[in-house]
Amino acid sequence: MSSAETIHKNVQQYYGETLSTNADLQTTACCVPDAIPKQHKEILAKIHDDILSKFYGCGSPLPAALDGCTILDLGCGTGRDVFLAAALAGPESHVIGIDMTDEQLEVARRHHKPQCAALGIPASTVEFRKGIIEDLAASDIADNSVDVVISNCVINLASCKETVFREIFRVLKPGGELYFSDVYADRRIPQALIDDPILHGECLGGALYDEDFRRILSRLGCPDSRVVSSSPIAMTNPAVEALTGDIQFFSRTIRAFKLASLEDRCEDFGQAARYKGGISNSPHGVELDDHHYFCKGKFELVCGNTAAMLQETRFGPYFEIVGDHSTHYGIFGGCGETIITEADLGGDGGGCC
Repeated sequence: MSSAETIHKNVQQYYGETLSTNADLQTTACCVPDAIPKQHKEILAKIHDDILSKFYGCGSPLPAALDGCTILDLGCGTGRDVFLAAALAGPESHVIGIDMTDEQLEVARRHHKPQCAALGIPASTVEFRKGIIEDLAASDIADNSVDVVISNCVINLASCKETVFREIFRVLKPGGELYFSDVYADRRIPQALIDDPILHGECLGGALYDEDFRRILSRLGCPDSRVVSSSPIAMTNPAVEALTGDIQFFSRTIRAFKLASLEDRCEDFGQAARYKGGISNSPHGVELDDHHYFCKGKFELVCGNTAAMLQETRFGPYFEIVGDHSTHYGIFGGCGETIITEADLGGDGGGCC
């Protein structure tokens, strides 16, 4: 049996047999540290307890502006985030959940139609497929066919992370987005811990060193990904802490766009961005990452990469971008600083939240 097959077998056994519910977890890695938006809470209140009790995510990887999107959830488990995404994206969306564990998929499929009915969405908008996230082609996910890929504490379990990210960028449309939560480490994990089935199942043994993650995405043509949120993971289990020692683990939500125009540094072209409004449940402003929040009507100076993320993606209709790449001013030094207003550009002014 190959190392990849061994990892798949161990993960399937851990999430299909060892764990009955999330109360059986031995660490806090697979939990939800992020504050859950009010709208998400309202939807989650309608999701069946069988689905929620077997949820093993570590974040809340549902971005804004999902209306009508084709969304792919990698390692969907019992389907919590699939149903949540479908409810957020509306009846014109298509949400596909992929998982390799039969026990998890059985729960998702058993609740498929009644859960969609409870959420008031067509059952046809939701689909579950069995497969591995290292080979999305085997699950009939075509090139350039997906608007948003989400994943919740699953990529760390994969046998080859670079293969997973390569598949993600293959299936994303130009301008599409990867938005996911996962576990990261401040150093490379020793092989003995990688091989430990419990640590791997608890999302620690397969945690990516953050610099290796950056290098992988750079090799795949994505030189600039953004941290949306990051929280340290406490080692509450003494046995696990004894094994992991001084390694620091973090739960992070990260977004990355499939854009050919991105550079490996934030470059200054004198551009500015203004959120015009219009995104559902974002009446006052919208967050791009942990250092970019755009108030409605208020211009912010932005680097070339940020301008591209707002202009060349599904966010384009909701933003006004002033300036282009005709003049370069060097490295962008003021990420997120507010320096100009709409009135400065000849407008009528706008409200700030």
